[in-house]
Amino acid sequence: MKRGPNLQHQAKKRFGQNFLQDQGVINAIVRAVHPQEGDNLVEIGPGQGAITGLLLEHCPNLQVIELDKDLIPGLLAQFAKFRGFKIHQTDALNFDFSSLSSVEHPLRIVGNLPYNISTPLIFHLLSFREQVRDMHFMLQKEVVERLAASPGEKNYGRLSIMAQYFCQVENLFEVPPECFIPAPKVDSAIVRLVPHKELPVKAHNMARFETLVKTAFAQRRKTLRNSLKSFEIDFASIDVKIDLAQRAENLSLEQYVNLSNALWPEE
Repeated sequence: MKRGPNLQHQAKKRFGQNFLQDQGVINAIVRAVHPQEGDNLVEIGPGQGAITGLLLEHCPNLQVIELDKDLIPGLLAQFAKFRGFKIHQTDALNFDFSSLSSVEHPLRIVGNLPYNISTPLIFHLLSFREQVRDMHFMLQKEVVERLAASPGEKNYGRLSIMAQYFCQVENLFEVPPECFIPAPKVDSAIVRLVPHKELPVKAHNMARFETLVKTAFAQRRKTLRNSLKSFEIDFASIDVKIDLAQRAENLSLEQYVNLSNALWPEE
């Protein structure tokens, strides 16, 4: 069964809009989220409300963030009967998600994220990780594979390491293009991100750690010894316990943290 989109609203390329229409996929997403009545649930990019309605049936206090003002009247017409439904007409990239959270009610975030802003938006959301219980996103399949990749895999990179530093990452299932109107030119997938309550490994200097990872993958075909030359560090004088003849994709998250802590032992 498919839920048809509102034909009066044309998808806008500048917003990266592809409206989900397949009811089977919608049901699978909501089952994965498993919303409950008392959840502090936030949906990013509800579009025409394909997922919104089913979320509201389980969690009547749902807040949504939608940038396209032309979609607001349709969302209000469909869901104004839910007294706990609230729309924030704003850009999620600039939104202060901590304003929606509390100690008693951490955020549960759901979204069909536009492909053109998915990576910066995930980094933005990770800055609020202490107020977040979990996140479920529809993303380009390649991005989900990068988020969940392991060392040695072709998709393993900066996004993999930074996401896994802060979260448990689970690639749930794929969604083919024909489930959307208009159909995108790429496959999609659903990912679950659960922020760690306690970090499995901790960098002494977070800014330096982020720079280390970014620099290592900037020239990923080079060995670490060559790609990290810009730091002007005498690696021979430091007991890093890592073979610097390896390439960036061969090191695990723990090894990157250990290398960062060896190079910059203090905050």
